[in-house]
Amino acid sequence: MDRPIRLGVSACLLGHNVRYDGGHKRDAYVADTLSAYFDFVPVCPETECGLPVPRPAMRLTGDPASPRLVTITTGIDVTGRMLDYCARRVEELAGENLCGYIFKSKSPSSGMARVKVYPEKGPPAMTGVGLFARAFMDRFPLLPVEEEGRLHDAGLRENFIERVFTLARYRDLLAEVGLDATPSGAPTPDAPGKSLRVGRLAAFQASHKYLLMSHSPKIAGQMGRLAARARAVPDAELFPQYQRLLLSAMALHATPAKHANVLQHILGYFKKQLSPDEKAEALELFADYRAGQLPLVVPVTLLSHFVRKYDAAYLKDQWYLHPHPRELMLRNHA
Repeated sequence: MDRPIRLGVSACLLGHNVRYDGGHKRDAYVADTLSAYFDFVPVCPETECGLPVPRPAMRLTGDPASPRLVTITTGIDVTGRMLDYCARRVEELAGENLCGYIFKSKSPSSGMARVKVYPEKGPPAMTGVGLFARAFMDRFPLLPVEEEGRLHDAGLRENFIERVFTLARYRDLLAEVGLDATPSGAPTPDAPGKSLRVGRLAAFQASHKYLLMSHSPKIAGQMGRLAARARAVPDAELFPQYQRLLLSAMALHATPAKHANVLQHILGYFKKQLSPDEKAEALELFADYRAGQLPLVVPVTLLSHFVRKYDAAYLKDQWYLHPHPRELMLRNHA
């Protein structure tokens, strides 16, 4: 990456003592492992809206679609105060160049799903969304978001981090072509010419072809067609539309079936070079991976070996083969 990848994160997950009881909910994976790769922007809606530490515990009540935030023991309603803060804070975060956000699960302010909402009578509904999390996701509907608990699921973790790194690479592309600070898509006065912008977009699409296919072959095709006619599309339409397609594609989970399809496509580049034994070995690994008997890193490592051995120039640039740092071991689960 040309610049640090910035992620918003619930401050308590980093060990900040901002919770209602004066403590924290430090998450080792977030605070130790991911901190080596991301520049965190910590946020605590409760303290930032002016509530003290410690403070009375709060919960969501009423209609899950439009809940109230009230203190549990005294019934004080702080909904208006929190919503005013949320409206202001999400606009401030729009200037932070965030590539994603990690929320605190179950929090009445920051839980992104399955937050308890208490009716006047009866058991709570597990259908709520924290007030700040809802405001953030409404403001940035396609930005990668997750909760710390879900990041301990190998598949969800890989999908989230893959989305974040892909968006960061696209943000670098925008900066290169002079569109970084212009959300409308209009180039800055010193931006390079249209031909260079179109060329950079085409190169980005080409190098992400198989990564996109592993998430959504359909949207990958739409993106390829848009990039192919980019010269005829005004920048104010081209780059925002491409970004929407990019984030929509990456939001869809890659599956073993989609990965197997991509692996077969890549193997096809070597049909003239591979010996029968090499091809048979590759196909056997693909089948074992799809059956859940091997992690994805095994067939991908074999294909990477073929890329180096046979000097496949086009495949050397494919982000599918190395979409995130190897040290994170995101493809090492079966």
